[in-house]
Amino acid sequence: MVVRRPPGRRAQILAVAADRFHRSGYHQVSMTEVAAGVGITAPALYRHFRGKPELLDRAVRLGLDALAEGLRPARTTAELGTALAAVAVHHRPLGTLVQRDARLLPPARRAALRRELRADVALMVAVLRAERPELATGDAELLCWSALSACAGLSYQSAAPQPRRAEALLREMVAAVLGACLEGAVAGPAAVPVPEPGPRARREELLAAAVRLFHQRGFDNVSTDQLGAAVGISGPSVYRHFDSKAGLLAASLVRSRERLRHEVDGAIAAASGPGAALEAGLGAYVGFALRNGDYLGAMLSETERLAPPDRRAAVDFRRDFLRTWVGLLRQVHPTCDAATARIRVHALFALVNDGVRNRPHSARPDLGDCLLRLGRAVLGLS
Repeated sequence: MVVRRPPGRRAQILAVAADRFHRSGYHQVSMTEVAAGVGITAPALYRHFRGKPELLDRAVRLGLDALAEGLRPARTTAELGTALAAVAVHHRPLGTLVQRDARLLPPARRAALRRELRADVALMVAVLRAERPELATGDAELLCWSALSACAGLSYQSAAPQPRRAEALLREMVAAVLGACLEGAVAGPAAVPVPEPGPRARREELLAAAVRLFHQRGFDNVSTDQLGAAVGISGPSVYRHFDSKAGLLAASLVRSRERLRHEVDGAIAAASGPGAALEAGLGAYVGFALRNGDYLGAMLSETERLAPPDRRAAVDFRRDFLRTWVGLLRQVHPTCDAATARIRVHALFALVNDGVRNRPHSARPDLGDCLLRLGRAVLGLS
């Protein structure tokens, strides 16, 4: 007797895998868990996919194929917004899969995915410049990447938004980003050189090196020997300062969170009135991001590698941080409900976090001013 597989089984598996990876992180999800979510056994799952890396690759590709298919027929920026919003809502895990988990794929696959995204952006740029021929190519590319990032911010919502409302709001934000003016953006002040730390600051050196290496290579791909070499000591000497590599990761993220809270909360507290506080917070966040892109990347990609108590602390911080911004935005726009405010704030964070790490635009001397303008656009302040 021939046993026929249910139609669409592979698509069902990919949908469950994407959702599990999105919610828990790639490393925390097993093939058995994915199989259970589909209602099959793990051996049955392996008849469809060889393992988790292939599942991740196919899940990401499924979302990117939908993005390319939606963008391809677009002839106006309004149609671009419709396509981006639809993919963001109906393939909600795609943002976290691309920004956090795709870095775990083999180099050749990462390069291929990056090429696909660049092709999508090139298509968007052509449409945008047809409507705004005055735009320089670099400005048009930054606007298009920023629109993508703002929509990807929906992926970080803890609860699924109401689809129609979310799509309408995302279309509005995409229009605001693609319509933003970057002309006359001014370069920020030159970075102040950081003096070489002394012997007593070895722990601080390790914290800074850990954030950088964990962001660039991933927690599992960084050894204690590499961490030690980054600060001029042997690998075993790392354990004089931290009990484990996981302890070093946790401490480095805690230190960076403390700095973020100090800078942004301080700027907000010093301002008079909600509007001024929101502007001050935006400026402080962009400034922090420009100097601490490695931390923002490590926070995004490596939080799942923390021990449960440390992971809860990181999640609690992000929840409190988001609540502060949502509250401010609703004071500035009293008619804005909490769901709308959360979507806008998540869009802001994604836009800025990607902007400071997305080369070649991250090297723009006027990037800070550009991100401030784009941040105001997604928050509905301009």
